[in-house]
Amino acid sequence: MKNVKQNLFKEMVNQVISNKILRGVAVKQLDKYLYSSLMDIGRQQLEQEKLDQYAFMSSIVDRVRNNLDKGYIKPAVMKKMAKVFVGDSYSPDRHKKLSPVKEAYKEKHGDYPPQFLVLSPGKGCNLKCTGCYASADSAIAEKLDFETSRRIVREAHDLFDSRFMVISGGEPFMYKSDGKTILDLFEEFNDMFFLVYTNGTMLNEKLADKLAELGNVTPAISVEGWEQQTDERRGKGVYKMILKAMSNLRNAGVPFGISLTATRHNAEMLLEDEFYEYFFDKLGVSYMWQFQLMPIGRGKDVVDLMVTPEQRVKLYKQWVHLMEDKHFPIADFWNSASLSSGCIAYGRWNGYFYIDWNGNIMPCVFVPYYVDNIKNLYANGKTLEDALQSKLFKNGRKWQKSYGFENPDHRENVLMPCSIRDHYENFKHNILTPGVKGEDEDAEAVLYDPKYKEMMIEYDEKLQKLTESIFQEKYLKKELKTDEA
Repeated sequence: MKNVKQNLFKEMVNQVISNKILRGVAVKQLDKYLYSSLMDIGRQQLEQEKLDQYAFMSSIVDRVRNNLDKGYIKPAVMKKMAKVFVGDSYSPDRHKKLSPVKEAYKEKHGDYPPQFLVLSPGKGCNLKCTGCYASADSAIAEKLDFETSRRIVREAHDLFDSRFMVISGGEPFMYKSDGKTILDLFEEFNDMFFLVYTNGTMLNEKLADKLAELGNVTPAISVEGWEQQTDERRGKGVYKMILKAMSNLRNAGVPFGISLTATRHNAEMLLEDEFYEYFFDKLGVSYMWQFQLMPIGRGKDVVDLMVTPEQRVKLYKQWVHLMEDKHFPIADFWNSASLSSGCIAYGRWNGYFYIDWNGNIMPCVFVPYYVDNIKNLYANGKTLEDALQSKLFKNGRKWQKSYGFENPDHRENVLMPCSIRDHYENFKHNILTPGVKGEDEDAEAVLYDPKYKEMMIEYDEKLQKLTESIFQEKYLKKELKTDEA
């Protein structure tokens, strides 16, 4: 029965991509299928979480259809992507369909493996953006050698049965080692789907055509808002280079998205529909990831850039409006935790972890602390599996479960999902372990900065007061009323 449903899902996706005449009908059928699958009573989530997930997936289908109709995505390219992404990386029934590899991993470790990982193979970048978590600088060339990068991808593929990976940096398209580039990884692992965070400045026509040929890569281009905001943080002229990159991708038919860092200074702009309408409707963006600036790295010196608790609540309400009313597929990694049942870090099931250019293995891009280094593990005959069994990672997963991951009978505030940003005091006392190291000097320094700790705790307390009633009314009380009925 599972195979029948999965084959039906694949066929509906194929009709959306291939048959322009029947595309509208196929989209409606696919939408109904997504709703019934995501609202399945067997899924261990709150009713409103399921509704949020349906709204998000429905908006993705709607956006892909629009961009196919406009010719911004070529069916041939989308078919290649769907073969990988729909075949292995995503299924509405993935909570039911577990591969022998995943089952064997659970038998060995007591839980399922993560769904993906984020790999930053090189720190080199041609930009220097204010508050960048990577503190990237083209003059600093830390990077993993190609064979190490390849082994990481291979182990994720074989040991976790992962078919999805995120590549970050630095600027990924600048990466080069032993005569190889990041494109060589995409070509070798052609049964995997890659999302690449890029500043867009290197996406010329030749590279766009290559990505179309590969068919298993989608770039997420970083913007800060309009031209003024983008150039202020990224450098003069960068915005125009981004627009050219998007034009190249549209001409090649490659689906792409945007990535945006929300700050105190651009938050008000992000509350206006006009910004999203321009990028989605006019420029052909297929999705948007939004990150709220974390005051670590160079960001430690610009704490005033962090969105206020009040702005964060407004951004949450804007996210709901844009997803439900505008059908724009947007995920804010602090405000959209209902899409993933909370924090996805620490290598949890259906979650991820992060490896940087030095090989340091961290719970999350925004949790810059580590115990293990991949190069040291490999030198001692170990693998990625061993890194996920560290006390740091286990503490994080223990907290996730206590907070309500996959436990609808006991759920904490889904609008405060981040272990470090939203629960800093608990993070320091119950998740961090003796001997952990900071990714860089700034990350190390803030651990012992009493003013930083005070600032983070004060932020969390304010956010709790502002969001708890929303969580209770929207996510819990609705569920309680259903139970009473």
